[in-house]
Amino acid sequence: MSTRRAAGRGAVTAPPVPGLEEAFEVEVRLGAPADHGVTRAGHRRVVPVVGGRVTGLFEADILPGGADWQVVRPDGAIEIDTRYSARTADGGHVYLRTFGVRSGRAEVLEALLRGDAVDPSEYYFRLGVRLETSVPALAVLEQSVFVASAIREADRVRYTAYRVT
Repeated sequence: MSTRRAAGRGAVTAPPVPGLEEAFEVEVRLGAPADHGVTRAGHRRVVPVVGGRVTGLFEADILPGGADWQVVRPDGAIEIDTRYSARTADGGHVYLRTFGVRSGRAEVLEALLRGDAVDPSEYYFRLGVRLETSVPALAVLEQSVFVASAIREADRVRYTAYRVT
């Protein structure tokens, strides 16, 4: 670990190098996308969340009613912006919000948009994940940063979220 001297102070250590701890897995079932066309933000698509499941650090069912408010960029990459809720077995709620990007070669992205099966190694799909809850036992989830690696399938997105240490 490196150190450096702060002006007028003692030795200051360098910040810790972050690591990743597997935290939870998510499967989000999706409805048919609504193509909103080209807006001032870009080519807008809204993909409804119709259900799913979270397992790992917490267990919960994803509720219908959320969505992914996507922007398809001119280069074909998709900016991800999802918001949805999950309910635990005891009735508590967890709000999940993801942001990220799915990118790759044009023919791969076109195949994904058609719903074709594509090997996840053929494209990049990474997310930041934010959690919010009023459940006291899950409040610790709000005190960490999570990132995820995702897979797009015809009617669902699956991802594994990692806590940044």
